Amino acid sequence: MSKCILQRQVSVDYQKQFPNIDPVLARIYAGRNVISATELEYGLEHLPSPAQMKGMDAAVAVLQAALQQQKHILVVGDFDADGATSTTVALRALRLLGAGTVDFLVPNRFEYGYGLTPEIVAVAAEKQPDIIVTVDNGIASIEGVQAAKQLAMQVVVTDHHLPGNELPDADAIVNPNQPGCGFPSKNLAGVGVIFYVMLALRAALRDDGWFERQKIQMPNLAQLLDIVALGTVADVVPLDHINRILVSQGLARIRSGHCCVGIKALLEVAGRGREQVVASDMGFAVGPRLNAAGRLQDMSIGIRCLLTDDPAKAKSLASELDELNRERRSIETEMQDQAMLHLDNLQLDDAEALPSGLCLFHEEWHQGVIGILASRIKDRFHRPVIAFALADDEYIKGSARSVSGFHIRDGLDAVATRHPGLIQKFGGHAMAAGLTLKRSDFEAFVCAFDEEVRRHLSTEDLHGSVWSDGQLTADDLRLELAESLRQAGPWGQAFPEPVFDGDFEIINRRIVGERHLKLLLRASQQASPVDAIAFNTVDDDWPRTVSRVRLAYKLDVNHYRDSRNLQLMIESIEPV
Repeated sequence: MSKCILQRQVSVDYQKQFPNIDPVLARIYAGRNVISATELEYGLEHLPSPAQMKGMDAAVAVLQAALQQQKHILVVGDFDADGATSTTVALRALRLLGAGTVDFLVPNRFEYGYGLTPEIVAVAAEKQPDIIVTVDNGIASIEGVQAAKQLAMQVVVTDHHLPGNELPDADAIVNPNQPGCGFPSKNLAGVGVIFYVMLALRAALRDDGWFERQKIQMPNLAQLLDIVALGTVADVVPLDHINRILVSQGLARIRSGHCCVGIKALLEVAGRGREQVVASDMGFAVGPRLNAAGRLQDMSIGIRCLLTDDPAKAKSLASELDELNRERRSIETEMQDQAMLHLDNLQLDDAEALPSGLCLFHEEWHQGVIGILASRIKDRFHRPVIAFALADDEYIKGSARSVSGFHIRDGLDAVATRHPGLIQKFGGHAMAAGLTLKRSDFEAFVCAFDEEVRRHLSTEDLHGSVWSDGQLTADDLRLELAESLRQAGPWGQAFPEPVFDGDFEIINRRIVGERHLKLLLRASQQASPVDAIAFNTVDDDWPRTVSRVRLAYKLDVNHYRDSRNLQLMIESIEPV
């Protein structure tokens, strides 16, 4: 678990920038390039106007006419947590705004794959919708949109994925990443995009006198921010100022109990207290349980959990999702073991001998879990990884995860350009992507992908590293600071939770749960002992005489029964 510890660069006058907050926290904010206290203000009034998003007027016009004419609207989502939350926000908002018939459809990962394909349009046609609204997909659905238009359906695309060279011929496209969009954030998740569309639609309906004519109260769409926060964190989009506002507001609603019963139930089965919930709980507890439905069965289970207002039904669905997540973890563990065995069979002396871009394929791997597997292998070997599983007898599907310095979607685009026909289709973000290959082309792709990664990443780039916010004094190792940091976020992608480093004396060490290293440490002879834990780490190869360790760690609050204690969550550890 040893990694190179790198120090964040901070302004020498960071305390002058933030004179009214704890010096440790001021240093942390400066290390995340926060230059103004305004960037730490998370009121909804700091959100930019929906009007700044290209395509918004066209989308609102279609949806406003749909409500006025009581047309049938079908929301087509994706099978991950962002897709599930996006679908939920769309349905809940449209119903609050007075829509008549609103339904949803999520492609089954194993039957239809991702996005608005012609095959999914054919399934959608059975519901006889007048309008299809895509959420968290659609920007690459050229053929699917064409198929829908041929069936006289209107199509509104809402998405956040990077577009290709050609855009679909939809009635409206709302995507901050499409060419010519001046919206100040390119980092919204799909759920953030559809939330913005619903805000703009509400404003148009208000100005038109819709709510008075329908004799309904204009809804406060802030009630949906708990779901927006969940999708934003679970999709691991960068937490820029706009996303931090959305997440902060959503978390505040959850803590106060003003959230949907589905999120309450998911937190309960995950053993997380609603009153102390933070962004990491959304990412590591709620999100995976929601994702498990799309990975192993059908994401409609997760969507129904978020849509219901019946606590008993929400509890039942959350328990079902929890059981699916347990199954997912079991499958993932087996796949990881197979992947490690495969890498051992390569008979490479060390990680430096591995390909720079690592591709793994096994006929028995589960399509729904290859993304998690790629992420785990990427974290272990610090390089871009693509894990593949069988799609059918002819094709394989891959899920890619990348590291800093290599834009994975652009990398796949470059491979496709240099080797026409090698990749059947692909799409994604800077850090994650999906693709389809012919099974017979796997070996050729392995070489082409490794070659492309080597164009961008040096050997030094492939070494594991952890960024530290510096050292803490022994006096800083206190529960009050840990609790303050926990609430000072929201922390997440591109706005990471604070990490510190330092040397510690080992007072006691033991293995718990067969694979986790539990330590009792002291920062100095005068300091009080502090608990620490390194997950998935053992010290079998350490001499028993080792008495000091160098750590990179997070300050954490360990809740046990009715007590709260300081605990160090170890990110990197090595004997001194």
